Amino acid sequence: MSDTPIQWIAAALFAVALLHTFAAKQFERLSHRYPRHAGLFHLLGEVEVVFGFWAIVLVLAMALVVGGAPALDYAESRNYTEPLFVFVVMVIAASRPVLRTVISLVDSVARLVPLSTPLATAWLGLAAVPLLGSLITEPAAMTIAALMLAPQIFRRLVPEGVKYLALGVLFVNVSIGGTLTSYAAPPVLMVATTWQWDSAFMFANFGWKAALAVLVNATIATFVLRRHLRPAPPPDKDMPAEARMPLSVVAVHLGLLAGVVLFAHHPVVFLGLFLMFMGFTQAYERHQSPLIIKEALLVGFFLAGLVVLGGMQQWWLQPIVSGLAPLALFAGALGLTAITDNAALTYLGSLIEGISDTSKYMLVAGAVAGGGLTVIANAPNPAGVALLKRGFADETIGAGGLLLGALGPTAVAALAFLLL
Repeated sequence: MSDTPIQWIAAALFAVALLHTFAAKQFERLSHRYPRHAGLFHLLGEVEVVFGFWAIVLVLAMALVVGGAPALDYAESRNYTEPLFVFVVMVIAASRPVLRTVISLVDSVARLVPLSTPLATAWLGLAAVPLLGSLITEPAAMTIAALMLAPQIFRRLVPEGVKYLALGVLFVNVSIGGTLTSYAAPPVLMVATTWQWDSAFMFANFGWKAALAVLVNATIATFVLRRHLRPAPPPDKDMPAEARMPLSVVAVHLGLLAGVVLFAHHPVVFLGLFLMFMGFTQAYERHQSPLIIKEALLVGFFLAGLVVLGGMQQWWLQPIVSGLAPLALFAGALGLTAITDNAALTYLGSLIEGISDTSKYMLVAGAVAGGGLTVIANAPNPAGVALLKRGFADETIGAGGLLLGALGPTAVAALAFLLL
């Protein structure tokens, strides 16, 4: 797959896909204007569909240019572990027993804080849950935080600008909140083994700085949101009072979630655990809410498309990354993360021979700081979009609105990594 024509076609399709993400909201509006073709426009307006759609176009283009067998070989050579993991962890983390447990813990802590409960709950959802991502992985933290905050913040009566600020804070905080350990954030995971960065190293060099930035971002966002907050409804408000959640059911769900996180890089294991989870939810259906299978599948499709399209961008991305001085590398990583997955960016950096320790730090710091700027910047972001978009106008999240909402919290994260 080293033919220059294919590389240029792949780069062009990648650029088209990026433009498509910014235009997704316009397609959704066209679906209302032209109801005869509403189905097609609605499909093209789904942000989660964009990269999967253009990845299919790329494989078809490769089949026409170099032949079907090489195109199929390329598609099968990609590593789809991350899309599969995000799909599985989204479904399990959003299950009623897990979500109810986390929300109960957050509510208990919120009652101890000398603030109104809605204010404290929102702050904990924007601060504590993203930091929890360092233990349960970022995709799981994003799923739980989004479902917690959706009825409280991301609803129609809240001004769009305020919601985009909250969304930007959530995305940035999840991106940097996973850096307290060496296994929870995808961009860190890509370099941890190669550069021998363990969790102690991550906490000493990244984690405490990220935690401070998370607290600052969450505090500012909660202050702006204070007039628009309402108490979050209980996660099981639609369940009969007699349907009490047995501790054994909660324990099984949490155990399966822990197993999936522990074997996040072994799809044979975590997919087996997921099948056990599906069987268990069927056996104890009265203790379950509907699983978010559709939303999780769409997110998996998005990330798989990003894997296919992104795999053909190394020829122009790696020379940029390898040719920059440390400070310029930080700025470059911050900007490039907005147009390519930050894990892919740090992976390219791990391939550079003789890269200095300072450059390693700057590359990863820039990549995680910029992880909230766009939908594709960080792997958990599509999960947040899928779960929160119904609270926005036209039930879509505009790329421009997200970018503007994330600029402030991104600057806070960048300053924390540069100055502390």
